[in-house]
Amino acid sequence: MELSTFVIFLIGFLIVALAANQIALVFQKIKLPLITGFIITGLIAGSSVLNFITPEAIEKLDFLNQIALSIIAFAAGSELYLNELRSRMNSIKWMTLGQLIITFVLSSLAIYYLANYIPFMADLPSKTKIAIAILFGTIFVARSPSSAIAVINEMRANGPFTKTVIGVTVVIDVLVIILFAISFSIAKAFINNEEIGFLFLLILLSELLLSIALGLAFGKIFQLIFSLNFNKIVKSALIILIGYSVYLLASFLEVQTEELLHYGIRVEPLLICIVASFFVTNYTIHRIEFYELLEKIGPVIFIIFFTLIGASLSFPIFVSVFGVAILLFLIRLITMFIGGTFGVAAAKDLKQYTFIAWMPYVTQAGVALGLVTIVAHEFKDWGTAFETIVIAIIVINQLIGPPLFKWAINIVEESHLRAKKKSLDGKQDVVIIGIESQSIALANQLVKHNWIPRMVSADNYHTDDIKNFEIFHLQEFTLQNLKKLELKKAEAIVLMLSDTKNYEIAELIYEHFGTKEIIVRLNKRENFEKFHKLGARIIEPATAIVSLLDHFVRSPNAATLLLGWDEGQDTIDVEVKNIDIHGLRLRELRIPSDIIVLSVKRDGHIIISHGYTRLRLGDIITFVGAEKSLHDIMVWFDSTSDL
Repeated sequence: MELSTFVIFLIGFLIVALAANQIALVFQKIKLPLITGFIITGLIAGSSVLNFITPEAIEKLDFLNQIALSIIAFAAGSELYLNELRSRMNSIKWMTLGQLIITFVLSSLAIYYLANYIPFMADLPSKTKIAIAILFGTIFVARSPSSAIAVINEMRANGPFTKTVIGVTVVIDVLVIILFAISFSIAKAFINNEEIGFLFLLILLSELLLSIALGLAFGKIFQLIFSLNFNKIVKSALIILIGYSVYLLASFLEVQTEELLHYGIRVEPLLICIVASFFVTNYTIHRIEFYELLEKIGPVIFIIFFTLIGASLSFPIFVSVFGVAILLFLIRLITMFIGGTFGVAAAKDLKQYTFIAWMPYVTQAGVALGLVTIVAHEFKDWGTAFETIVIAIIVINQLIGPPLFKWAINIVEESHLRAKKKSLDGKQDVVIIGIESQSIALANQLVKHNWIPRMVSADNYHTDDIKNFEIFHLQEFTLQNLKKLELKKAEAIVLMLSDTKNYEIAELIYEHFGTKEIIVRLNKRENFEKFHKLGARIIEPATAIVSLLDHFVRSPNAATLLLGWDEGQDTIDVEVKNIDIHGLRLRELRIPSDIIVLSVKRDGHIIISHGYTRLRLGDIITFVGAEKSLHDIMVWFDSTSDL
């Protein structure tokens, strides 16, 4: 009977979660975060409204909450990749201290002194008020790496400010777990009237060190699993199983030590998970695979987690505390502003960051919600009211945070919405000089890859039927006439005239415009060398066809891929301009698994590259793979950070 009841609860909840996934899409269309849709759907399905998910069901399904918390911790740890943070480490350090210490201390103090105005705290003992205040302060510190990354990807942002933001967000979400473990133990001691002395602090430190040691052990287990030849589904299942086993181990350890030592040793499951993930990310070769599997697992887990949180809320309490939530939200913003100002001043960052440094850190999500569920589960008397207020604040943060972050990115001019269009006018221009059937076909092909061709007619070629491109007519290719074409805005120029005309134009471009890519269709082999001295890329039609046929015979798959005949696949050349990549080995790059490096060109020469090849600024890397992934990595490789 017990098993059948559990199965009914589980199936019923999964149906609600599926509905939440669809309902959340409606919220997304009206510019609200997905998690808001999940929480509200759960709230409606919970005991406060429709009672589809009863309090008994929530208690029975607590294992889902534990699995979700472990995945959230794994995801937070996987974002802390030290090699990517090194160039902004000083700014990250001071901003982290400002946002961590100042937000925690000031918000805890403010909530303690406002306790009499918070309904559920007003009549509680002074020690309990202190405990609740420090728990509020701890959760106020938590950030949302996933939300921050979503905004950065949407804005295609890169630069020193953005790099600092992602570093601080990730580091804080790691440190807040440690802070929570300390605050939670102190809060329990205050509420249970336990003495906080040297022995208490020694035990607390021992428990933290044990949690870290267990985290490293689980990291080793992950390393072993990823070294085995399992498919991705099996590995994903093992990640979930290991996450849940951390909670089972923590519970088992506390019960057994309580029986043997008359003191339950409490390890922090979230800290164990985040240390394990940090180990895999920074000290194994499985970082990318681990990260990608978490990305695939995450959306399903988060739907279940946020819906379950919504179902556990009390709607009457939610309405009654909303005013308090707004007040506490404003207190959090004030403390964050002070922390941000301190961080900018201490790190000696640009003064323009002073008044906007707090904006990227408003948003909260997974970790904050995970911590509040732990508090609500432990302290039954006031836990529901505490949880409801914090969730109301998180919902407000989710609404206000992303627009503020976008605004800050625009202020510091680190948005790259057209990142792959590197030309001065924001367009990926190509100028094709010479109109004929081949040049028209080339222009049409480039349009398919989001280039904007401009065509130049050098004779009386009939162009009335060409409607898709901008056409210029030039009788003479003088410097003055070429300036009218605004060649400085072009990323590439294709010359398809006679060798004499082509060389005349190429020389003017070389001396006066400095266009990066000049492509010349060669007519006579003897003219090859003089074009080569100008740095032009030379296509000799006769040998090109022979070479292409040769590739189709020896490697048809590669030839098909490079010609762009494989749907969804493409190749790109990217110049390393990002200081954060300078000095990294190829194997240390977080490159999606559907992309490979074809070559690395340095100082005009192709170098023999391998996993230990260190990249330098100015290197040209050729990538091949899925179009979407190629677009995603272009900003990171091609954006210039301040030295």
